[in-house]
Amino acid sequence: MTADLLLLLSQYGVYLIIAATFLSCFAIPMPSSLAMLSGGAFAAAGDLSLWAVALGAFSGAVAGDQAGYWIGRKGGAGFWQQLRARPKAGRLLQRAEASLHRHGLLSVYLSTWLFSPLGPYVNFIAGATRLDWLRFTLADTLGEATWVGVYVGLGFAFATQIDAISGLLGNAVGALTAGLVTVLLGRVLWRSLRKPENDG
Repeated sequence: MTADLLLLLSQYGVYLIIAATFLSCFAIPMPSSLAMLSGGAFAAAGDLSLWAVALGAFSGAVAGDQAGYWIGRKGGAGFWQQLRARPKAGRLLQRAEASLHRHGLLSVYLSTWLFSPLGPYVNFIAGATRLDWLRFTLADTLGEATWVGVYVGLGFAFATQIDAISGLLGNAVGALTAGLVTVLLGRVLWRSLRKPENDG
């Protein structure tokens, strides 16, 4: 995949990076992180402008997050309310909504880069539950700036080792996300097991 991506990047440049980071915000499997690493490597070789690569990646990611937020806000509220009305899922979703509003800035910030596989869903839920747009945008832009800075910066600094770095970062992000989901599910299960005791 790396060879194909490098070929496409040599042909389409920053436009490919913009498209990859934008589409990744809709849970479409796109090699956005690899595209940023490769863009940084191209910048190190003098084939692309470092600032153009960084700005393109940042603008694509923020535009995608904003689109996800507004899709959730305009069309997701009814769907979210239907899910909340379900007896089994209702309490869990209410807790998730309360947590997002209580820790909104941190949740959005971390979902853009550290737990990036969760990002598209956080964007949608933030819109559907009407998390304040300014708070969302602040956390989102800070998070995407972190994501872009890390990946483009590493690509620029380690231009000859893109495959190795991509694999390491991909494994780390995957492990962190899986760990977070496991902890959250364990917490929900623990509370559900304790509830009968408390009710009794």
